[in-house]
Amino acid sequence: MKTIGLIGGMGWESTQFYYRQINEGIRSRLGGLHSAQILLYSVDFDPIEKLQNAGDWDAAAEILSSAAQSLEAGGADFFLICTNTLHRVAEPIKASVKIPLLHIADATAKVLLTDGIEKIGLLGSAFTMEQAFYRDRVSDFSIEVIVPEGPQRRQVHDIIYQELCLGQVLASSKQVYLNIIKDLQQAGCEAIILGCTEICMLVDQQDTDIKLYDTTAIHAQQAVDRALSD
Repeated sequence: MKTIGLIGGMGWESTQFYYRQINEGIRSRLGGLHSAQILLYSVDFDPIEKLQNAGDWDAAAEILSSAAQSLEAGGADFFLICTNTLHRVAEPIKASVKIPLLHIADATAKVLLTDGIEKIGLLGSAFTMEQAFYRDRVSDFSIEVIVPEGPQRRQVHDIIYQELCLGQVLASSKQVYLNIIKDLQQAGCEAIILGCTEICMLVDQQDTDIKLYDTTAIHAQQAVDRALSD
C-alpha cells in the first residue's frame, strides 16, 4: 500500500471528510482491520485565506509547497491538496517536489467523462468559479462548464467562507444553494460539480434530482485507488 500525503486544514471541516472516506475506502477494499497509510500536514487557513483575498497567490504557493516538501520528506508516495480553490497554485506546488500530485479537477473530470456528462454546472468559491485554472482544466476534457450569475456566485462564495468553513450549516443557506442548482439545471446543465470541499456539508444527492458530483468524495476515492495500485 502506498502512503497518501494530504495537505489539509483549508478548512479542517472538510479535511476530516478526506480522512474518514479514505480510511473507509481502504477498509472496504481490503477488509479486516486495514486502514490507510496517511501523512497529514494541516495548515493554518487564516493567513492563506488573507493571501487569497489579497491576490498574493505566490505567497500562498510558498506555504503549501513547504507542506508538500514535508510530506515528501516524511515518506508520502503521492499527495493531495484537500481544497479546490488552492489548486489555483497547483503547478508551483507540484514543481516543488518529486512525488506526484493527484489533481482534484482531473479526478472529477475523469468521472464526468466516464459518465458521459457534456455540460456541467460548477459551484465553488468565487476564485474557483471565476478564474480559469479550474474551469479550463475540466473543459480540457471536452466538457462545457457553466457557473451561476454574478450575484449568485457571491452568495455561494459567502456561504462557504462565512458559514461552512466555520462549521455552520443553515437551512436558509441550503435553500439558496438549491435555488441556484435549479437555475443551472434550467440553463441546460446535466449535473453539478460541488467544487468546494465544504459544500457536501450543506447539500447532498437526496436534496435534488439533478446528479451531484462531490469533489471531496471523488478525490478521496481516487486516492484509495492510487494507494492500492501496483
